[in-house]
Amino acid sequence: MIQAQQLEAFLHSNPEIEIFEVILHDLNGIQRGKWLPREQIDKLFKGGYKMPQSSCSLDSWGRDLEVLVAETGDTDGVCMPHAETLAPVPWAERPTGQIVVSMGDFSGDNQYLGDCRVVLETVLARFKKLGLTPVVASEMEFHLLELDRDKFGVPQHSQKALDGTPAMGGHTYGIDAMRETAPLLDAISAAAKKQGLPVDSLISEFGPSQFEINLYHQDCALRACDQGSMLKRAIRNVARNHNKLASFMAKPFAEQVGNGMHVHFSLMDDQGNNLFDNNTEQGSELLNQAVAGCLATMADSMAIFAPNINSYRRMVPGCYAPLAPNWGFENRTTAIRIPGGDHSARRIEHRVAGADANIYLTVATMLAGALYGIENKLVAPAAVEGDAGDIAPELPHFWNDAITQFEQSAFIREYLGTELQRNFSLSKRMEKQEFDSRVTAMEYDAYL
Repeated sequence: MIQAQQLEAFLHSNPEIEIFEVILHDLNGIQRGKWLPREQIDKLFKGGYKMPQSSCSLDSWGRDLEVLVAETGDTDGVCMPHAETLAPVPWAERPTGQIVVSMGDFSGDNQYLGDCRVVLETVLARFKKLGLTPVVASEMEFHLLELDRDKFGVPQHSQKALDGTPAMGGHTYGIDAMRETAPLLDAISAAAKKQGLPVDSLISEFGPSQFEINLYHQDCALRACDQGSMLKRAIRNVARNHNKLASFMAKPFAEQVGNGMHVHFSLMDDQGNNLFDNNTEQGSELLNQAVAGCLATMADSMAIFAPNINSYRRMVPGCYAPLAPNWGFENRTTAIRIPGGDHSARRIEHRVAGADANIYLTVATMLAGALYGIENKLVAPAAVEGDAGDIAPELPHFWNDAITQFEQSAFIREYLGTELQRNFSLSKRMEKQEFDSRVTAMEYDAYL
């Protein structure tokens, strides 16, 4: 009933909208779906809108997992709408709205556990049983590049030196650098406002053509992830309308820093108290247990945090990407940072994932790690002081190692589910096979 009322209110407030984009997320975080005419949108809310459940497990090129299709007969599922995600699409030429959906079974009574958004819901349900509510915010780095690539297919920077080569750096926090890109950045901010996406700040970053955008924290992790995913979508589309390419690729340039996605989270009780805060600089025992759980499960989770072959180009020394499961207070060289400041805002900043990661699975896995630490009353090792960059790498350094550890992980199986574990592994194995079977230009240069 509430969903129907939200739809009615949205249609009343947006009488010009002619068509809706129905958005389902696959395991790579890619937005799939269909367009529905305005007069048919009520069909979605009445449980009559179907898509194959295999749509949740498409690979990066949009191909089915043949094993999954053969086993299930490519059965349909029912798309379940989330009316709180209704929003206009300001960059579309035709008056358009959008809505996020998740996948249910054919009867519509049960959620499909291979859907990334549903996986996050199952993790949140475990927190709810303990009387805990995660509070989540995300920060994402991205590049604004020229729309056309060079003759070798390499992307071209939008920030250049006078001689046309890439700028030496991105002028971190540079006001003038932001002003040079003002029309596009202003359009991104305007689109975010139109869609109800609570952007906190937008800054120029360390690398040339690189920027970072932050969202305000939310007391609903699902809402935080919906907003994060829709913000990436808005940035990409607004950039294209300005003849630029917005890329969240983890490492688009070998010689420069990559794009990370940092997630901040704390835990709140039923009275709204931050349970990570005990009015000390060290934080509460619960904070220590959550940190310990995140560290203990980090290696098993790397396939989520670094989901493709390019992700591991970022996982090298000097690229501000953590290589070992460690933590510290106000230390940006560690995998987990506890920011300083007001005790009441005590929180974890998880710094491992790339901006190319699926935000729903990333947050689900981070929160599951924290929950693992809390449920097992783990104790974190000593916090790192000083530069953690010279610590020997301990996390999976190669894609195959990360997939193998993910496939075999009892933690992933228990907290994210067997359906997700299997489907994600199959998808990544199929994607990896494509890269393993191709001969690159570098091989021709070296061996031809």
